[in-house]
Amino acid sequence: MHVPDGFIDAPVSIAAGAVAVAGVGIALRGARRELDDRTAPLAGLTAAFVFAAQMLNFPVASGTSGHLLGGTLAAILVGPYTGILCVSVVLLLQALLFADGGLTALGVNITTMSLVTVVVGYGLFRLLLRVLPKTRASVSAASFVAAVVSVPAAAVAFTAIYAVGGTADVSIAKVATAMIGVHVLIGIGEALITAVTVSSVLAVRPDLVYGARGLMKPLKLRTAGEENADTEPSRA
Repeated sequence: MHVPDGFIDAPVSIAAGAVAVAGVGIALRGARRELDDRTAPLAGLTAAFVFAAQMLNFPVASGTSGHLLGGTLAAILVGPYTGILCVSVVLLLQALLFADGGLTALGVNITTMSLVTVVVGYGLFRLLLRVLPKTRASVSAASFVAAVVSVPAAAVAFTAIYAVGGTADVSIAKVATAMIGVHVLIGIGEALITAVTVSSVLAVRPDLVYGARGLMKPLKLRTAGEENADTEPSRA
């Protein structure tokens, strides 16, 4: 999914860059409402996890491999605005440090892998939670479905960008078939990672999962005095 330099022509790359800058700018303002002293460290951990996970590829089919995009996961854990920032920072560092995605194509990569995955994934996640029971299992199931859909959605967005400004001598039909078909399979891997991660955090600190706020009560530690009060019989 990481687009290299020269794969998209200059006018379309500039346009995608403008979209990316606008999206990140809106995310910067929105993240102020999502982050506080308690959740800010989780945002850093989420970005670090996505960065590490994107460096690991898993086999898909016919000799191809895929990796986590992380947009849906980040949005569910720390909020959609902060999620956009997390993935955008990861893409910037990968382009600067590992040449994984071209600098001139950074706008394209942020648009497809950050903006699209977060908007589609988190939007679908919230929609599913409106109709599902308010349980931990529902949150995990909604995160799975949202992640599955977000990855091919990013592939569709890239295909549309390539149709307008692609420079390679490959037909749009072949690009669409290869990108969308493979990324449906990659989406399944992404969904498994997302669901397991969200479920794990829910099990220990449900209050830290942004997407589950208001759905479940946070864990409460009981003191010895409270336990004794519960067990002692009432006196007339």
